[in-house]
Amino acid sequence: MSIFNRAEVIDSNFTARVKTGNFPSASSIISVSQTHIQSSELISLFESQVLSRHMDLKARLMKDEGKCFYTIGSSGHEGNAVFGKVFPFTDMAFLHYRSGAFFIERSKQVPGTTPLYDLALSFTASSEDPISGGRHKVIGSKELNLPPQTSTIASHIPKAVGAALSIDRARDLEISERILGDNSIIICSFGDASINHAAALCGFNTSGWVVKKGGHVPIIFICEDNGLGISVPTPEDWIEKSFNGKSGFQYISCDGLHLLDLVRAAKEAESFCRKNRTPVFLHMKTVRLMGHAGSDIEAGYRTQQDIETAEFNDPLLHSARILIENDCLSTEEIVTLYEVARANVKHICEAAALRPKLKTSQRVMDSVTANAEQRSAPSIPKQKERKKLFGKEFDRMQKPQHMGKLINYALSDIMLRYPNTLVFGEDVAQKGGVYHVTADLYNQYGIRRVFNSPLDETSIIGSAVGFAHNGFIPIPEIQFLAYFHNAEDQLRGEAATLPFFSQGKFTNPMVLRIPGLAYQKGFGGHFHNDNSLAVFRDIPGVILACPSNGLDAACMLRTAVREAHENGRITVFVEPIALYMKKDLHMPKDAQWNFEYPDPKEEIPLGEFGVYGKGKSLTIITYANGLYLSLQAQKEIEKKLKKKIKIIDLRWLSDINIPALLKTIGICEKVLIVDECRKTGCHGEGLFADLIRTSKKPLQIELHAAEDSFIPLGESATITLPSKESIIQHALELVNG
Repeated sequence: MSIFNRAEVIDSNFTARVKTGNFPSASSIISVSQTHIQSSELISLFESQVLSRHMDLKARLMKDEGKCFYTIGSSGHEGNAVFGKVFPFTDMAFLHYRSGAFFIERSKQVPGTTPLYDLALSFTASSEDPISGGRHKVIGSKELNLPPQTSTIASHIPKAVGAALSIDRARDLEISERILGDNSIIICSFGDASINHAAALCGFNTSGWVVKKGGHVPIIFICEDNGLGISVPTPEDWIEKSFNGKSGFQYISCDGLHLLDLVRAAKEAESFCRKNRTPVFLHMKTVRLMGHAGSDIEAGYRTQQDIETAEFNDPLLHSARILIENDCLSTEEIVTLYEVARANVKHICEAAALRPKLKTSQRVMDSVTANAEQRSAPSIPKQKERKKLFGKEFDRMQKPQHMGKLINYALSDIMLRYPNTLVFGEDVAQKGGVYHVTADLYNQYGIRRVFNSPLDETSIIGSAVGFAHNGFIPIPEIQFLAYFHNAEDQLRGEAATLPFFSQGKFTNPMVLRIPGLAYQKGFGGHFHNDNSLAVFRDIPGVILACPSNGLDAACMLRTAVREAHENGRITVFVEPIALYMKKDLHMPKDAQWNFEYPDPKEEIPLGEFGVYGKGKSLTIITYANGLYLSLQAQKEIEKKLKKKIKIIDLRWLSDINIPALLKTIGICEKVLIVDECRKTGCHGEGLFADLIRTSKKPLQIELHAAEDSFIPLGESATITLPSKESIIQHALELVNG
């Protein structure tokens, strides 16, 4: 046995120290009688701890054999088995990656579950893994109310807060789609280093902010504090100093090495949170064994004495001592239990290693937009219901309106049809949004369904993810396009990946509204006047909508919400700010960019283009502001060419149907792509390549996109962007050579 193989050392030390009675001393004097726990329950907890340990040990052996691909284990954190027992499986839990013992113990609450085999299938990346289907090592289960987490640092904390916010709201609104019970709470665990993460701070701040305003956030934050973030020590007392006395939080500390103290603290936390509906910060102090992961050599950053001190404080040794002291098991019975567990885990893991793996790209991608629980959209409300909702405004709905007003009408209608929708974000309630697109919604539906958020995009999207976990269809707003970058991982790393890593057993349906794009002369800089959608191009499974006019916007918004409700989809709905209030197209007061509000049943299907004109000499492909400018340019282009042209409005920018687009282009051989976004990374860039690669006939294509520049202020705000004049110029040059 090598002294550098700490897994072997820890394994052999356990048996040797149990046999000799060489146990670490107790730091807590709490007794069995104080916790009201039975001997059989203590034995069950210990068994879960031991099984979790052997899963870690076996995973390291199998990694050396090339059969296991993930070795961030739970060793040192096995005390979290207590949380798997104390908190019922009906309480949704968002877990730290060191939660093997929690998973095993919670599984005992649900007959018929096979936690060891499930974990083994996940470790070995088998396609039969019941949660991820072999796509990642995750701890998750639909039956156990455990949304899967991958390498969780802290990005799951905002959505856990959102799920907590959803519980009492869903109860009060009597949402029929709700999943969590009326008195449920949320469990959210993480490591001590994670509290420094921006996403964690956002989640904690939002929790305290809501409580300060009188709201309910029934969540237990469990900080499993082992004193290390991979190799970086957490400062002494950093966790306690940060959270003991924090406004809106109940702080409870416990010894994570001592089963009885963990039971005491967990029951206290549960009772307080369930009764008061406010956050508890449960601080569990423990140790980390075997390094951060299988490839981590602790000797490179810790002294041998520190390593051995942690190993002597092995929670399994503490648990064994407690069982012996309380006459639950004898020394021999503990050793036997340990070895029987080893044999069971060995047999299960070796069987799992033989199971099938994902073999094709299509199999891998099958779950990108999977949804295991489809549902039908509610019926469209009757006219008398709508008339009552809109009041005097109902008659005005028959008159042509600009995009901002038509989106507003559509949101009102959508919220009437779908009682599980919520609208929230910065300034969206009483103020009605910066551009008044959400005006009157607060008065129509009240504060439970239309509400303001803190000035924090991470918490806006994170809360939306959490609300979606409990049957809601959130329609959050990010105030400006560039603000999204403050929170993009909540969409990319959390929301969009959930169906992929759960085979559609969990989804995060939502419609994320983002006012954006350029052509606003009143704003400059990269925050308020930004022209890049590149960040959305590389997120699989997300629908990207970008309407150019109010009629399309209303119809597309309905499609997006229906896709969320029925199919669990996520839509990013980008609304061109510069077109919100546009009424005219060619000349003042022509009102050609005002449209009548469409009948509530009208939608625009995903991927359907808008086509203007039937000309064959030139096809312009564009979207949003590009369509508006191209239509302005159309008359002059046709006049100078003495030929008709065709303009295609893409509308939907994700998963563009290239064969359908080529069919719409028809016999035309000259194509001008007008893209208002920056040339590098714009959708037109990819579209150019796709058309050239797919077309069976020669095409002469030109991309006319914005310069790779940020947007300046005032009169120079549009000089780096496509314009009516530049579109005319590029069109004529392309056709005339």
